[in-house]
This record gives sequence, C-alpha cells and structure tokens, in this order.
Amino acid sequence: MSNTLATLTHWLDPTTLMAVLSDHPIALISIIGLVSLLESLAIIGLLVPGVVILTAGASLAGHLELSLPLLLISGALGAIIGDGVSFWLGVRYRDQLPGRWPFSRHPEWLDHGQQFFHRHGSWSIAFGRFVGPVRPIIPLVAGMLNMPAAKFFLVNGLSALAWSPAYLLPGYLLGQTWQSLFTLPDGANGLLIGFACGLILCAFAFSFLRRQLGREGRLYHWLACRMRKTSSGRRLWWQLRHPDPEGEFPLASMALLIFAVISVPAMSLTALAHPEPWWIDRVAASLAISLNALVPNNFLHQVSLILSQLGDGSGMAALVAPWLLWLLLKRRHAAWLHLTAAWVGIACANTVLKYLIQRPRPGTPAFLEGSMSFPSAHTAGAVAVFGLAAAFIAERQPSSRRRWIYWGAIALCTLIGLSRITLGVHYLSDILGGACLGLLVCALVRISYPAFVRQPSVPATQPLPVLWLSAISLLLLLARILWLPL
Repeated sequence: MSNTLATLTHWLDPTTLMAVLSDHPIALISIIGLVSLLESLAIIGLLVPGVVILTAGASLAGHLELSLPLLLISGALGAIIGDGVSFWLGVRYRDQLPGRWPFSRHPEWLDHGQQFFHRHGSWSIAFGRFVGPVRPIIPLVAGMLNMPAAKFFLVNGLSALAWSPAYLLPGYLLGQTWQSLFTLPDGANGLLIGFACGLILCAFAFSFLRRQLGREGRLYHWLACRMRKTSSGRRLWWQLRHPDPEGEFPLASMALLIFAVISVPAMSLTALAHPEPWWIDRVAASLAISLNALVPNNFLHQVSLILSQLGDGSGMAALVAPWLLWLLLKRRHAAWLHLTAAWVGIACANTVLKYLIQRPRPGTPAFLEGSMSFPSAHTAGAVAVFGLAAAFIAERQPSSRRRWIYWGAIALCTLIGLSRITLGVHYLSDILGGACLGLLVCALVRISYPAFVRQPSVPATQPLPVLWLSAISLLLLLARILWLPL
C-alpha cells in the first residue's frame, strides 16, 4: 500500500509531470485537442473551463518549445470534431432535445441559441465560436433547424482555423517569453503548474457542485427524496430550510461546512507540528521576491499595501459598518446578529489559533511586532465578509448571474491573500489556513440564518439601497487608506 501511494505521489508531482510531457510532446498536444473537443461539445462545453485549460496548456507547450503548427492543428481538429458531434446530435434528436435534461430544466438555453442562429444565419457557426454563453449550443441548434451539412462543415472548418490561433497563440507566446523576463526560483515551475492544475480542478468542481447542490440539481432532489422517507430526515429538512415551504435546503452550505471542519483542524495541526516554512512557503516567498524585483518603481509593493489596508480590521470595519447600521435601523436583527457574530468569531478564532500555534512570521515589521503568522487574519476576514456578501446577494439573483458574483468575491479574496505574501509578512500556508477558517464561518452563518429568520432579509417592498450603502463604504475605506496607514 505504501509503495502504491509513493508511486502515485511521484507521478502526481508537478516536476515529474513536466518532465514526462517534455519527453512525450504528443501527449500534451493530444490533451489540447481533447480539451478543444470537450469545450465545443453541447452542454459539456458549458461545464468545462476550456479557456483556462487551453491557455494553461498552450503556455506549457510554449515553455517546452513544442511545435506550434501541430498545437494549432490539434486545437482546430478538436473544435471541428466537437462541433460536428453537436451538429449530429441536433439532427438526430431534434424533436426530443427540448424535453430532455438539461433543456427540460433550462429551455432558455435553446431559445437563446435559436435567436442567435436566426439573427446571424450560417455565420452564427463562426460568430458563436467566440461568444462564450452560446458557443456549445449553436452547432446543436444548427442541426435541429436543418442547416445543410455541407454548408455547416465548411463554415465549421474555416472558423476553427481562425479560432485555434486566437485561443492558443497568446498562451503559447506567453509560455515562450515569461521565463526570459525574469528567472524563476528553484521549484517555482512545479508550484505554478500545481497551482494552475488545482485552480482548474477547483473551477470545474465549483461549477459542477454549484448546479448539483442547488435547488435545480439532481443531487439536491435525490437527497430530498431520501431525507423525506424518515421522520428525523423530514424534521431536519424542515428545520434547516427557510420557513417558506418552497425554501431551499442549504445543501451547498452543509457540503462547505464538512470541507471546512476537516481542513481547518488538519492545517492547524500540521502548522503546529511543523511551524517552520513548508516547501510551498519557501517557493512562494522566492517567487514574490522575484516579482517585486521585476515590477518597476516598487509598484507591486504599493498595490499590496492598499490591498492589505482593505483586508485589515479597520478596512473591513469601514466596508461593513454602513450595512450593519442599516440592518440595525431597519430591525433586521437576525441578519445583523449573524453578520456581527461572523466578524467577532473570525477575530476570536484567529487570536486563539495564533496564540496556540505560535508560528513566527517570515518578516515582522514594527506594526506587527508580537503578532504570529498562522492563520492569516486578513484572508480569513476577507473570505468571511466577501463570501457572505456574495452568498446573500447571489440568492436574490437568477442562477445565470450567480457565478459571476461568486467569482468576483473569490478574485478579491485571492488578491488580498496574495498581497500578504508579496509584503513578506505571511506564508502561503497561512493564506490557505485563513481561507479555510473564513469558509467555516461562511458555512455556519448560511446554515444558521434561515433557521432564525422568519422573513426575507430585505423584503421586496423595502429594497436595499445598494448604491448609497456602497458609496458610503467606499468613502469610509478611502478615508481609512489616506489617514490610517499601516
């Protein structure tokens, strides 16, 4: 068993994978073609983060100096085959598709595709390749609407020859030139590849689970049927749903809670047993030093300082104070108590963990004298505040808009966390530990809140003054940055 785990770990090591791909360039080129095919397939293309994977793969191909013509041909062939399969499915099942999943649940997907096809005709095959939301649907719609096969494959082939360079060439050129801009520290190749692979995997998992764990997902309905078969299951299902009989069970929040309950103790115990910098910490710190040296006029350091001011206690207070005051004045006590408890809970948990683990910082400026490193309070606070804000805003939006709200919050939290590394006051593992702690608080609040509230957080008759509250928060944050430096 131990030998099997050792072998698996060896092959999953980014450095090993990079060496294998370097010795077998056809494997990477084939992967690019396969991703292009999947990204072009009906429905599957909506789930696969194809642009991210193709850019990362093309960048790696450029770094390894693989054949550019072969790479572009592989991408074009994959796109042609993927669209061709989608077209065949549209021809073969044209009368059955509207009644089959997922179009039975999302008829607007076919409606948007048909509107796009009627507007642009045969050119929609070419235009659709570069329009994300309708890209995997247009070939399917073309088959359903009896587009001549010869005309389809002519436009399909010519547009794929233009699509492949547009999507792959920027990443390939980046892969060829980025190493000439600055020298990467030892181990940075593996860390960056591992980070990119992890990001792609998380993006795919998040997109899939967001649909499955939501009210319209199959997993949600399967679990609902199982829970309602027992009296205890029905009671739990009722208690954790919104009091509205049509309310949604917080299945996604419970899954997040399970992940956080496992990850927070695991990372904390690991940091306690090994307080010295981990391998990823040393590589990330070296990479941050190289980036700081590369960017002129100390620009990266200044941007990191502003992000840190946004994520510290004073910055978060400036952002959330107007919203908490509004909730209190409007007697939204449940929301006010949960958000305040989340903020206080994050502060207390960070203080306790820092005291117990006693991990020294990589660098300790005067204003952080006596403060420990693990976990990152900035990251934990940002994940809790922006994560909860995204969750409460997203629940009032259509399903198609929710992902942009979540990804906006993720991007902002990521920047705040990385700013602590570029400033040299935290390790990468501190950032990861803080993020897991913030997710734990988000999950607890999202599970607890519906059980206490007996009315929507903001009724339709009393709209939330988003613009006014946002403007006040930004003004307070600007004042904090100008007059309360670190």
